Amino acid sequence: MPYRAPSGDIQFILDHVVPLAPVSGTARFSEATPDLAEAILTQAAKLCDTVLAPVQRNGDLTPARLVDGVVRTSPGYPEAFDAIREGGWVSVCAPAEHGGMGLPQCLNMAIHDMMSGACLSLQLSPLMTQGQIEALDHHAADELKALYLPKLISGEWAGTMNLTEAQAGSDVGALRTKAEPKGDGTYAITGQKIFISWGDSDLTSNICHLVLARLPGAAAGTKGISLFMVPKFIPDADGNPGEANAVKVVSLEHKMGLHGSPTCVMAYKGATGWMVGEEGRGMAAMFTMMNNARLGVAMQGIGVAEAACQAATEYAAERQQFGAIIGHADVRRMLAGMRADVFAARAIALSCAQAIDMGSATEDADWVARAAFLTPIAKAFGTETGMRVSETAMQVHGGMGFIEETGVAQFYRDVRVTAIYEGTNGIQAMDLVGRKLSDGGEAAYRILEEIEAGAEAARAALPELAEEVWAAAETLREATEWMVGQAPTDRQAGATAYLRAFARVLGAHFHLRAATADEGRQALAAFYIRRTLPQHAADLAEARDGADTVFALSPEALGL
Repeated sequence: MPYRAPSGDIQFILDHVVPLAPVSGTARFSEATPDLAEAILTQAAKLCDTVLAPVQRNGDLTPARLVDGVVRTSPGYPEAFDAIREGGWVSVCAPAEHGGMGLPQCLNMAIHDMMSGACLSLQLSPLMTQGQIEALDHHAADELKALYLPKLISGEWAGTMNLTEAQAGSDVGALRTKAEPKGDGTYAITGQKIFISWGDSDLTSNICHLVLARLPGAAAGTKGISLFMVPKFIPDADGNPGEANAVKVVSLEHKMGLHGSPTCVMAYKGATGWMVGEEGRGMAAMFTMMNNARLGVAMQGIGVAEAACQAATEYAAERQQFGAIIGHADVRRMLAGMRADVFAARAIALSCAQAIDMGSATEDADWVARAAFLTPIAKAFGTETGMRVSETAMQVHGGMGFIEETGVAQFYRDVRVTAIYEGTNGIQAMDLVGRKLSDGGEAAYRILEEIEAGAEAARAALPELAEEVWAAAETLREATEWMVGQAPTDRQAGATAYLRAFARVLGAHFHLRAATADEGRQALAAFYIRRTLPQHAADLAEARDGADTVFALSPEALGL
């Protein structure tokens, strides 16, 4: 079944559930009018349906390959990327002073939702470049901005981020890559990085690497890390790709999925680099890029879930087993659960994007805190939804889901890594109960007040559903109070369950909003609130159990 970009569902959310209106009402984003938003979503949907979706299987069946030191991409990828570049889709939220559109993340993330459903492997390239654009815009010197930003924003050049090393994954502070001052304002970068998405390709004329490295005598851990721009080709006097830098692709990883996206092992041997930001502040600069990418990865999970849901529904309507299987209660249960979760995850992610936009436009501390609080929830729940829905889509297909020719297994294989990269979902959960509750739970309580107010407003029209949502918010409030008062180890032991519960309650809140705005959405809201929301109670029971039952199991008891 051909993929159909869900522009209508996204438009509904931006109109009625997570409104774009407050964002477009700010001076910064005043150009993001309803007419412009609709036009952008329509054109992006057309790109996804007609250009990106047709090359989805190419990436899986004919992976990227390393030929004579250069990565050659899958058939159709160069032409599809040309369409992305020529349409200006890399530039959506980039600064206008360097050639970008300067539009809100709400619209940019909606586009990434659709692109991910169409072709996740290819979507990853512009997502990485956009993250680099944001990092440079916030941290680079004006000279670097003037040289790199216009090329990145136009899509003429592409960007990557280089954090991970074999011995330094989540513990970034253990990295060994070195940066030696050359005395002319540049640095010699030496080391090896792994897991570099789109570390090389034939899509653009230059690849710009942001590399974390340590200066001589720098402090141990993350405090001694600086960030450097290391291009594949050193720009000449005219700003065009010049001589080759001392950086190369050692190999490509053989992966479970995302075969069309080259994941590179990169070697730097005295490569010329320029410092981005202040010495020893590399992680702060890189986190600007990572936070952008984390919401983008949430959209990846949601986009793939959408594509998998579409495929499963179409198959269920056509597959005959005692009649079309879509008429069987258990199949209908699976399809309804998939669709309800996709809506919930999408609304949560767009709510996070809305908070980012409002925070940047108004500099209001509450909006900034809301965006920070929602980011780990959006990332973890969005990617878990991608995995869960993709797995269920295989189940709906039965034996044919296990057969590669149907393409259904690709959804699961491609989306599985989203729960791992850009900070594993476990790290997202620990961040939520750690840094994000360090304000005493104030950001969480403001969201819970919003949920309860929404439930109160819905009581007249949908009393039973409203009561369920209100009660769930109260239970979550009690769990949040417990979390705030616990030692770090006890909070961390229940972090994943707490994050999942928070997402469930948020999802119910947004379903209730949708149901009050459109009678046609009441059935899906009722399914979610009656069948899925109750899971939050079990999650919160786990979250509040503490660490004793976790650490009571010795390594030997675990099978070591």
